Amino acid sequence: MTPAELASVVLAAAHAVFNQRGLDSAALPERTVVERPRNPEHGDYASTLALQLSKKVSVPPRELAAALADELGRTPGVKSVEIAGPGFLNIRLDAAAAGQLARVIVEAGAEYGRSDRLAGEKINLEFVSANPTGPVHIGGVRWAAVGDALSRLLRATGADVGTEYYFNDAGSQIDRFARSLLAAAKGESAPEDGYGGAYIAEIATEVQARRPEVLTLDDDAAQEVFRIEGVALMFDEIRSSLRDFGVEFDTYFNEKDLHDRGELDLALTRLREQGHLYESEGATWLRTTDFGDDKDRVLRKSNGEWTYFAADCAYYLDKRERGFERVVIMLGADHHGYLGRMKAMAACFGDDPERNLEILIGQLVNLLRDGAPVRMSKRAGTVVTLEDLVDAIGVDASRYALARYSSDSPIDIDVELWTRATRDNPVYYVQYVAARTAGVARNAAEVGLVQGDADAFRPELLGHEKENELLKALAEFPAVVATAAELREPHRVARYLEESVAASFHRFYDNCRVLPLGDEEVTDLHRARLWLNDATRTVIANGLHLLGVSAPERM
Repeated sequence: MTPAELASVVLAAAHAVFNQRGLDSAALPERTVVERPRNPEHGDYASTLALQLSKKVSVPPRELAAALADELGRTPGVKSVEIAGPGFLNIRLDAAAAGQLARVIVEAGAEYGRSDRLAGEKINLEFVSANPTGPVHIGGVRWAAVGDALSRLLRATGADVGTEYYFNDAGSQIDRFARSLLAAAKGESAPEDGYGGAYIAEIATEVQARRPEVLTLDDDAAQEVFRIEGVALMFDEIRSSLRDFGVEFDTYFNEKDLHDRGELDLALTRLREQGHLYESEGATWLRTTDFGDDKDRVLRKSNGEWTYFAADCAYYLDKRERGFERVVIMLGADHHGYLGRMKAMAACFGDDPERNLEILIGQLVNLLRDGAPVRMSKRAGTVVTLEDLVDAIGVDASRYALARYSSDSPIDIDVELWTRATRDNPVYYVQYVAARTAGVARNAAEVGLVQGDADAFRPELLGHEKENELLKALAEFPAVVATAAELREPHRVARYLEESVAASFHRFYDNCRVLPLGDEEVTDLHRARLWLNDATRTVIANGLHLLGVSAPERM
């Protein structure tokens, strides 16, 4: 019996009690949940339904809990129900009901853990969006890992998700990039405010190979060539490195399109219709202070030039016009000041900033080697890049390490730890379970141990304490996925795989032999444990997939 099935049983018992007592069934919720108690001695699951309903129907909570316990006690699969405290229900399942979960998981396969919790939500998820002036640095890599994991989680819970990379090929940073390329091509030092590193020389050489005449042009024309060609080359490299990291976007949105299609003027018109624009000193301003911003923002300067914020406004409106009800943007720690103005901007468009716009801020990442921070890339010269991280610890470890922590906390990634083939390496600890469960299945096949038909599965044989502990851990997975998606916290999946599933499986494996020993005859207990072994592999594989990490069959 899964937690969702048990929750339905509890709700059905509540309906029965209400009918028996003539209580108003309108007070009953459409659904309820059961949770694992912190103390395993209190039972397999706990429900607070009696406490929730007590005031609504004017029945003392313990009295209502007693009626629910009596009704639940007659339900097949429920071993016992105890009332605790002011009206908590502590529920124990019999071994057969608990063990059935192994069959449910194996038969569901890749679908186990998925739900329709966020069905109907159309979400635009923008992350990374690094300017094409250099390789993706380690801060952007964090958003690549977390953002991609979050998109997988949202889709697994039924949301309609569009992932997006905002490609900015204009502005002062791009000008400095172009000047740096031109300087490198001429054999000169980079401009004082320019970009350094071996990649600048590499790109400059490639541009010259494509456009041999470039250095015969005057500086302004040559710089424009280096801007166009250099940005294209740099962005191709960014896309390629992200693809190698397992991250693809549904949409690569070019800021230039906003200008070419007149969308900044459209945004200005919409904001003027809402009554939030005004003119001052020849410039056009958005009155964001009406919605909590610390100052009003210029959209168009007195010389007619658009500001970056004007493009932000047009881009937000474009997303909303494409039908996305919720716009989620992931930004680095240096963008914390954007929160107020972006929320105010959404309000100026007439949207609910708490409903239609989410901004997630990620904190800094340090790569440590021999206990000291790695400060510079061999190629980029000034920052640690995606390639540096992958070269140091690999794609799987990189993705897991970056997604394992809450994004609002700084993290240190220790090269020695994340390359160690020991249990203190978190990704190794989890992937080892994937490999061990696959190994058990292979060895089982060699000795003639197979699961057999589902009808012949004997779940009641899974009565050992460590089997029950593992089953309860596996049962949590759908709720963990739903919560991680709703709270935008992929790290919950990683911690669950480590602390709940992997830890429980190792204890199960040490105490409950799956394979027959020597010439021992294959029994129904061996088969039942093989179902549980395979259910564990399913959950580990599904969970790692949500993080974009492989579930190896051998290590």
